[in-house]
Amino acid sequence: MTGTRIAGGLLAVAALTAATACTAASDQPAHAKTPAAAVTSKHPTETVKPLLHQALPNVRGKTFTSMVVDFPPSARAMPHRHGKAFVYAYVLEGTVRSRLAGTPVRTYRQGGNWVERPGAHHVLTENTSRTERAKLLVVYVSNTGDKLKVDDPRP
Repeated sequence: MTGTRIAGGLLAVAALTAATACTAASDQPAHAKTPAAAVTSKHPTETVKPLLHQALPNVRGKTFTSMVVDFPPSARAMPHRHGKAFVYAYVLEGTVRSRLAGTPVRTYRQGGNWVERPGAHHVLTENTSRTERAKLLVVYVSNTGDKLKVDDPRP
């Protein structure tokens, strides 16, 4: 029940963030504006559009960040971690297949959502469609200054 309340609260904050994104663009650090690097692969990769990057005024040392992650048809993200960040993801459009280490593969459609605990290893994130885009709203609560995504080293 508490997890549902947290996720619902984060969704409400994320919706507010999306609505105010245009006014907050100047508060973003330069590194937050850089799209994800292309991966040498037969699959395209995701791109990232930052919405808001804001220190939490009532939680010292923590930052709230939101972004839209766009997956072109057949795109996959590299396996990665989000450090010590708490992550909430909401499917804005399309269908995404996702798997955290130690859990089964799950498929999320528009309106679907999940959370990732700090330190989780995200081993699969992909757009299941060969013809349609998929987009996620991703919200992070992280330690101020921490990297939000660190891809696994390539084999």
